[in-house]
Formats: sequence, C-alpha cells, structure tokens
Amino acid sequence: MVVTFAPVNVTTEVKSVEMHHEALSEALPGDNVGFNVKNVSVKDVHRGNVAGDSKNDPPMEATGFTAQVIILNRPGQVSAGYAPVLDCHTAHIACKFAELKGKIDHRSGKKLEDGPKFLKSGDAAIVDMVPGKPMCVESFSDYPPLGHFAVRDMRQTVAVGVIKAVDKRQLELARSPSLPRKLRSLNEYYPQYLPPQS
Repeated sequence: MVVTFAPVNVTTEVKSVEMHHEALSEALPGDNVGFNVKNVSVKDVHRGNVAGDSKNDPPMEATGFTAQVIILNRPGQVSAGYAPVLDCHTAHIACKFAELKGKIDHRSGKKLEDGPKFLKSGDAAIVDMVPGKPMCVESFSDYPPLGHFAVRDMRQTVAVGVIKAVDKRQLELARSPSLPRKLRSLNEYYPQYLPPQS
C-alpha cells in the first residue's frame, strides 16, 4: 500500500505492519500498530502528522477550517484574532479565531446572532479558524477522530469544538524545480499546442 503523510506531503510505500513486533497482514480501526515505510527518515515525519491511502482521499494540509465551538471556561471574552493552542488528534498547534460567523444555541443549533463581536463562557458559535503551522484535520462527519478538538489557554481547557468544513491546500506543481524545464521542452516538441503569440 502507498501512503501519504500530511501536512508534510511525504508519499511512500508501506513495507510491513506490526503489533508488538509481530507482523500483521492488515490493521483494523482501533488497533495500535506500527508500520515500516520505505525511504522515509524519522526526521521527515512528526507527531501530529496523519497517514492515509494515497489513492483514496489522501490526507492534506488544512489552510483553515470552519468549526462549531462551545466556550467553557474563559475569563474575559473571545474575539477574532484570539490564538490559543488547539489539541486535535496528536497535534498541538496554535490556531487563530479568524472570524466569528455566528452565535448559535448549543442544543438546537439554531442561529441566535450573526457576526458577534465576542464570545464569553457558555456561548456556542460557528467560527473560522486558521492554524499557525501546517496541520492536518478533517470534518467530523467524514473522519470523527480527526474532526474534534479542545482549545487550551493558561493551562486549562477553554473551549471544545467539532470541525464542520475544511479548506485544504491544493498541491502545487510549481514546487518541482524541474517543472519549468519540462514545460519548456514540451513546448519545443509540441509548438502546435502553444497559445498564439500576439
């Protein structure tokens, strides 16, 4: 099987899957396993990275996400620009509350107020969040373990939330240093496909 690690975007082949140093033919959800991969250094993969099937919905870096949060125990107010530490799966990354989209009733989900200026303890809201460093998350409806989080500040949990939607970074072909050279050589061999010069 070929796997991709996000957000570092490393793709490699799995050589073996092991549990307690014994080889397994497959791992099932809930199994605590290790796996050996080809040509990947320990320095290439870090805590908080997510591995997934490269061919079937591979994990990708999130540039931002929309979440439903409940403020639990925050002295003062939470407003746009607040950047606490977010704990999601094994990642611990500072995330900024970019926009407070609306206050909601935490039981029914009914919208109470559009674009509030601040949130206080006990409030539930829909917010847009932006991670401070590369991070991989998913919507709770697609992958529950990767779609819920706790918000920490001043050594305590100040909010909890579930991710509703994720903005994923599209892979950029321009990262390949050889791409311009390849395009130039393709253009030389296939000039009929070039746009007309004005």
